[in-house]
Amino acid sequence: MEELFTDNLFIAAALIFALRIIDVSLGTIRTISIVNGRITLAVLLGFFEVLIWITAISQVMVGVTKSPVLLVAYAGGFASGNGVGILLEQRLAMGTQLLKLFTRKGEIAADVLRDAGQAVTSVRGEGRDGPVEILHVVTPRRLTRDLIELAQKVDPELFYVIEPVAGWSRKLPISNPTGWRAVAKKK
Repeated sequence: MEELFTDNLFIAAALIFALRIIDVSLGTIRTISIVNGRITLAVLLGFFEVLIWITAISQVMVGVTKSPVLLVAYAGGFASGNGVGILLEQRLAMGTQLLKLFTRKGEIAADVLRDAGQAVTSVRGEGRDGPVEILHVVTPRRLTRDLIELAQKVDPELFYVIEPVAGWSRKLPISNPTGWRAVAKKK
């Protein structure tokens, strides 16, 4: 395979650097898509990730004997791609989270969150300093920060915990399993 840019080392190095940033960023998003159970997205991202990676590595392999600078561009693109991938993933905020809010103003905070369109489950608890309400909210990641700020307007001293939710769906589970699940449960 011929080099894409045989005449200009700077252009070749920049291309390899950019290709690595793109493919590593896609790999980061693909990994999170797998964790979130987004099969179609993971498959598509994996296809383009490998396609871009093969293009970059083939250019390095062909040109490395002429210029080791291509290795540095390849490694630099990989390192930068990790950072870009993380920033991109944070921006996309894919997935669902469980937000647990511990507050002494549970009824008011729950009403404010419900008015914002959230389903809120409230549980009474006992803290070190007396009774508290624990509000459970399952929400898309992109809304989590806004919901915390909304609840903190009601109770600036609230405590919160954020947990990832994998495989969550608004659909209720089947109460009487059918098919192979029914057979497996009767054993």
